[in-house]
Amino acid sequence: MATEVMSMEDIRASASRLGIDFSEVDLDSIRLPPGEDFGIISDDEDLKEEEELEFEAGFGNIIVVDNLPVVPKEKFEKLEGVIRKIYSQIGVIKDDGLWMPVDHTGKTLGYCFIEYNTPQEAELAKEKTNGYKLDRSHIFAVNMFDDIEKFMKVPDEWAPPETIPYTPGENLQHWLTDEKARDQFVIRAGSDTEVLWNDARQLKPDPVYKRPFWTESFVQWSPLGTYLATLHRQGAVVWGGASAFNRLTRYAHPQVRLIDFSPGERFLVTYSSHEPSNPRDTHRVVLNIFDVKSGKVMRDFKGSVDEFAIGGTGGVTGVSWPVFRWGGGKDDKYFARIGKNVISVYETETFTLIDKKSIKVENVMDFSWSPTDPILALFVPELGGGNQPARVSLVQIPSKEELRQKNLFSVSDCKMYWQSNGDYLAVKVDRYTKTKKSTYTGFELFRIKERDIPIEVLELENKNDKIIAFAWEPKGHRFAVIHGDNPRPDISFYSMRTAHNTGRVSKLTTIKGKQANALYWSPAGRFIVLAGLKNFNGQLEFYNVDELETMATAEHFMATDIEWDPTGRYVATSVTSVHEMENGFNIWSFNGKLLYRILKDHFFQFSWRPRPPSLLSPEKEEEISKNLKKYSKKYEAEDQDVSLQLSEQEREKRKIVKEEWERWISEWKQLQEEEKLERQKLRDGEASDEEEEYEAKDVEVEELLDVQEEVISFD
Repeated sequence: MATEVMSMEDIRASASRLGIDFSEVDLDSIRLPPGEDFGIISDDEDLKEEEELEFEAGFGNIIVVDNLPVVPKEKFEKLEGVIRKIYSQIGVIKDDGLWMPVDHTGKTLGYCFIEYNTPQEAELAKEKTNGYKLDRSHIFAVNMFDDIEKFMKVPDEWAPPETIPYTPGENLQHWLTDEKARDQFVIRAGSDTEVLWNDARQLKPDPVYKRPFWTESFVQWSPLGTYLATLHRQGAVVWGGASAFNRLTRYAHPQVRLIDFSPGERFLVTYSSHEPSNPRDTHRVVLNIFDVKSGKVMRDFKGSVDEFAIGGTGGVTGVSWPVFRWGGGKDDKYFARIGKNVISVYETETFTLIDKKSIKVENVMDFSWSPTDPILALFVPELGGGNQPARVSLVQIPSKEELRQKNLFSVSDCKMYWQSNGDYLAVKVDRYTKTKKSTYTGFELFRIKERDIPIEVLELENKNDKIIAFAWEPKGHRFAVIHGDNPRPDISFYSMRTAHNTGRVSKLTTIKGKQANALYWSPAGRFIVLAGLKNFNGQLEFYNVDELETMATAEHFMATDIEWDPTGRYVATSVTSVHEMENGFNIWSFNGKLLYRILKDHFFQFSWRPRPPSLLSPEKEEEISKNLKKYSKKYEAEDQDVSLQLSEQEREKRKIVKEEWERWISEWKQLQEEEKLERQKLRDGEASDEEEEYEAKDVEVEELLDVQEEVISFD
């Protein structure tokens, strides 16, 4: 029987009719019988539905595989083993979940049914194996079991499809239109994930969206800030929207552990690692590349951990992450991975190797893409005991033409740093001394956009100094280096072009003895935070590189992470749950003023929402810079209004505090008056409470201490 749902007005009217005082009813204390909702659907139904995906009813977890070989009874087990091997790589097949029908002689009929644990695994199996070529004569045709009924209902005569009127989707960039030009960030603390505005004018965060148990591990923004991705047992999900975060697309990948977006947000790479059934075997790795908008798998890669563990800085269970590195700028045109003696470069038009073959590079150890151009930088270490020098090569894609090469001798290690515009490449080279007992460091600086790509060598004044950190100024020509072996190292700033030396690197300054081990440039350049993390306990120095002067020094005790907002106006420092105390985050202005502090128990993650590149041309940006005063009047007026509002709020707070104080004084005066007779009685009738009205007098008091009797003899 359907339950009629009453409105609150109906409930109040019924209560009044029955003589019940509705204001006396505590609704929060009412408990419904288990499993009963009286027709009122919970706000959490969508969350419950997501958690119970794998228990959906129906036959959504069954696929039908057609075009199998028709074999006699003697070959049944062999064919079944082949089919099981192919489909068990994609997901877990249920016990007795593979059924291959046969006729009365035991000969197979050319198709089978496979039942997985979850519908997501079945969908993935269909996606990956439909069209799979077992041999020349047998190409699999895979369908969902639930689709068979749909196919049976296809009419014999064609009818034109119904025209569905266009309904525009949500504006996924709506957050960029905020009138206050604020930025968003996401935090994870405890079981909650929350998106907030950074309302620096009001000196507090402004909530946007909050959801408990939104992800099972971490969340990640897409590179342009369009999507927020969450991870779950069944796969990954991206969210977005104008006024709230709606679920946009799901990507089925059981036990997914890591994800990576392409720079232009067209593709999503998902990664999982699975324990082998044989303990002697290595973990099995599964990588899927999805189209972000459609959720379709464009290409998948499977293999042992060893196949994906070459090069890079290491990751999960020995795999270097990201396995695939994207090139060609924001067009997402190419991606590449490193293998044993090869670099495999794929193009995203067909998701196949360029020229159908990898680039063979003997003993290649590392590579990196230019952030803006299809240029690969490769590092190859020394071979043959030093007879063949190490080298760094620049390779143009797709032609695979070598643009520049630099041979390097006595090399211990190399690390490559691209400037964000792709104008420069710095190669940090650690070299052995002649005795081979120690190393020293220098830099090879490539000017990528200049003719013939000239290279400069930079050595520090004390070339034995240990390099602690290196960082390019975003979109600029300067870089910073922390160097030295002391507990308080030095920090040097260099420029690739100055007014006097346009074609040579020049040192700008060295600041001595700083408690710093990390460099954080503003995304807009000019400003940098010199940070002392870990052993330095969160020392912060806000430095202006244009003026070569310190703007402020501060401390966020035990800080673990530092991140500039995408506009370069604010800095977030945070203490995550690696420390048990002081969890939470601080928001600072670019010049080191603490704006507000938020403490959160079990704080796991802070991440600013990225912004896409400006749509303004360089000429328009330059015009705005020149006429900044004209544009700034509007915002100065708004700042003034906010300042007055904050002042008014501060005055209101002080007024409330003063009123509370006066009320407290009044209460005590009243109490004093009520107890006046009692106090007067205790003072033997003296009326006054004022001490200065009393006169001190010396009073002699005689006191009988003891009495003794003694008999005196008169003899």
